[in-house]
Amino acid sequence: MKKIIAINGSPRRNCNTATLLECALNGAKDAGAETELIHLYGLNFKGCISCFYCKRKDKEHGKCAMKDDLSPVLEKIKTADALILGSPVYFMNMTSGAIAFMERLLFSNYLYSDEIPTVFPKKLPNALIYTMNMTEEHVKQFGIKERFAFHEGAFERFLQYKPEILYACNTYQFSDYSKYESSIFNEAEKAAYREEFFPKQKEEAYNIGKKLVS
Repeated sequence: MKKIIAINGSPRRNCNTATLLECALNGAKDAGAETELIHLYGLNFKGCISCFYCKRKDKEHGKCAMKDDLSPVLEKIKTADALILGSPVYFMNMTSGAIAFMERLLFSNYLYSDEIPTVFPKKLPNALIYTMNMTEEHVKQFGIKERFAFHEGAFERFLQYKPEILYACNTYQFSDYSKYESSIFNEAEKAAYREEFFPKQKEEAYNIGKKLVS
């Protein structure tokens, strides 16, 4: 049985990002896979500290020297058959937790070598799911897809598989907008958008999970 791991890069366990990750894992389950959802913000860990242990000729390549809650997760990913990373977009970027995770996973498997750029032990099918308050127009205006192209390219190069991508825009942030300073938003319009498009985004996530297994 194939094993699919999803990483929730959101501090929220039950909102947009987690929901889409669960949909993706449901698709993987229906395709016959075993699944696991890991919440990064429930772990105590840091990003890369630039110790270069993973690059030393006398040490084991592909292994991060740091010992914390993320360490066993990184090893578990090596045994998985697919990986999904989900993150909301904060200040035009993925969350700090998601970035730290990528640093630890990808950099430890990257060598400063033209001959062997990656030492990740297998080709790992993967996907990136982004959730954001921005509209599709904002995504184009601020060049978000161009900004994330580097991350996606790194996943493709070091995991040796072009990632599946899902952009979930114009997300509904609060259960009650009247409780927050949010006058730049029209709650009724956002609610209508969510009602129309979030089911489609959930279906797309489901299909991504199913595709990763096949």
